[in-house]
Amino acid sequence: MSLEILQQHRVHGGTLSYRRHASAATGTPMRFSVFLPPAEGPVPWVVWLSGLTCTEDNFTTKAGAYAAAARLGLAVVAPDTSPRGEGVADDPAYDLGQGAGFYVDATEAPWAPRFRMETYVTRDLIEVVRQSCPVDPARLGVFGHSMGGHGALTLALRHPELFKSVSAFAPICSPTRCDWGRQAFNAYLGEDQAAWREHDAALLLETGAARGRFDDILVDQGLADSFLTAQLKPELLEAAAEKVGQKLTLRRQEGYDHSYFFMTSFIEDHLAWHAARL
Repeated sequence: MSLEILQQHRVHGGTLSYRRHASAATGTPMRFSVFLPPAEGPVPWVVWLSGLTCTEDNFTTKAGAYAAAARLGLAVVAPDTSPRGEGVADDPAYDLGQGAGFYVDATEAPWAPRFRMETYVTRDLIEVVRQSCPVDPARLGVFGHSMGGHGALTLALRHPELFKSVSAFAPICSPTRCDWGRQAFNAYLGEDQAAWREHDAALLLETGAARGRFDDILVDQGLADSFLTAQLKPELLEAAAEKVGQKLTLRRQEGYDHSYFFMTSFIEDHLAWHAARL
């Protein structure tokens, strides 16, 4: 399958399109949206990683990111959260299987053949965008929400050669220490918890994975988030950063929940954060 443009729209002077391509990592068609600003390329760009149950459409239609992205001259790419389709493993639970790829490469059956979202994002997605869009290959940041915030943090820490900036909204900060993460890692990575640690942002930060690579990491967390205590645990990320002297800008936002109403309130801050570093 060659790259297909499924929809295209003019927005804030730029161009928003939905695209589909074949992924070698997942062995399936994968979809993503891309906003290209009204600026002469090559332009800096950011990849957004969405949370549980989302597709490429949630951020694209709800985040309200494109006015700021147009003004800042940033391209914004938003992929789906997992492989989908006939023959792709799934689970009845909302937090496992399709829509819940957790941005890892699964090693366990029945997930291993298709659920390779780390390789998809860090190789296939980046390659297809670089080949088809006027982006600067070296000026790339990553950000995300919830499961996607976990993905943004861990992929940045594991692949600092790719990403020059990183931020997150309400990320799952330590998936080895919450039910969402333990369930997903046990299913995708198996019972060896040493493998889990390699995909835990707080534990990676504690090893010094960000040292000399990221001048700062921006995290916004709503204090009215119903998942704050049981699943997100920003205090663990904060403690890890303090332990190794890594600068972390953790903003606790009074009254904000886990929804896109929270993200649209602060998305401009995050885009400006990335633009300043790219």
